[in-house]
Amino acid sequence: MATTKPEHADESLEDSSVEEEETEQKIPNKFMDFTNVLASLESQRNADKLGQVPPVVKRRIKALKKLQLEATNIEAKFFAEVHALECKYHKLYVPMYEKRHSIVNGAYEPTEEESQWPSDDEEENLGNQLKTKAKIDEETNKTPEIIPKSPENTDKPDPLGIPNFWLTIFQNVNLLSEMVQPPDEPILGHLKDIKVDCSENPMSFTLSFHFSPNQYFTNSVLTKEYFMKCEPEEDDPFNFEGPEIYKCKGCTINWNKGMNVTLKTVKKKQKHKSRGVVRTVTKTVQNDSFFNFFAPPELPENAKGEEIDDELRQLLTTDFEIGHYIRERVVPRAVLFYTGEAIEDEDDDYEDDDDLEDTTEDTDSDEKDNDKTAKDANCKQQ
Repeated sequence: MATTKPEHADESLEDSSVEEEETEQKIPNKFMDFTNVLASLESQRNADKLGQVPPVVKRRIKALKKLQLEATNIEAKFFAEVHALECKYHKLYVPMYEKRHSIVNGAYEPTEEESQWPSDDEEENLGNQLKTKAKIDEETNKTPEIIPKSPENTDKPDPLGIPNFWLTIFQNVNLLSEMVQPPDEPILGHLKDIKVDCSENPMSFTLSFHFSPNQYFTNSVLTKEYFMKCEPEEDDPFNFEGPEIYKCKGCTINWNKGMNVTLKTVKKKQKHKSRGVVRTVTKTVQNDSFFNFFAPPELPENAKGEEIDDELRQLLTTDFEIGHYIRERVVPRAVLFYTGEAIEDEDDDYEDDDDLEDTTEDTDSDEKDNDKTAKDANCKQQ
């Protein structure tokens, strides 16, 4: 008679018990504890587990989902009214933005009263240094040295307005500075103002970039329009989180001859296969430039999220984020981005954690997770 080793016997028993448990799970249990079913739904969210819920409970769950849809529709109306309220109050900001434009471009010189503002730390430190020096000179009975003004400084006229106001902002904001290439900078030096126009119907907003006359293009204004929707998707209503940008439209830039910084000419040598003759081919290809911002990729009509190419989706998502950021942050707080204070405030929102390790693998995995959770080609308006 064959004998079985103890450990093998245990393994056989263990396998047998598993089979018995699986068999028991397949048998419908009318007396299953309803609390355990809910706990299973909460922890596993498994459709198979949901299938074990009694039909009468399924019916009640469907009723709750209808109530949830009603709540979602009310939430959509709330966000629509918030957008209308933003458009209403935006008109109240316009006079201040116009005055800012006049000061920046030298059309208006603020009065002494309008210019009163607490001294910056740099000015306070300078004042303290002068007081300390005067005290030392007094204690040592030295006459303070009077340095005459340099003729160069006295003869130099005061600058008009605030030179390179918007260019400096673009250079300070990381999201924008990554787009700006060296050939873009002299063009952005002609940027006089960025205005936001808000529309309720259709729900949208337009960014208008105003330029002074320049040698690069004939346009005085370049526009970028963003269209939003504020209603739950029919096939996925419970994923609604508020208004979202779903498409945008740029404008045509009328470049002067030889001044188009969005294109570059490349030369490539080609060798004939049989004759061995070498020829040089000149091609015009797209060049990295901020001004590609006004020629966004087009989204196919009636295209659903799963039908959009990954590269196109990423381009559109980034574009929407930039437009939203300019509207919500840059334009309303332009002077603080010029001085860098707004950048410091945003940096303060993040703090270093010594417990976190800087690893390339973690960064890569985070980026992949972000790509999975990002909505298809949209940027939420918070």
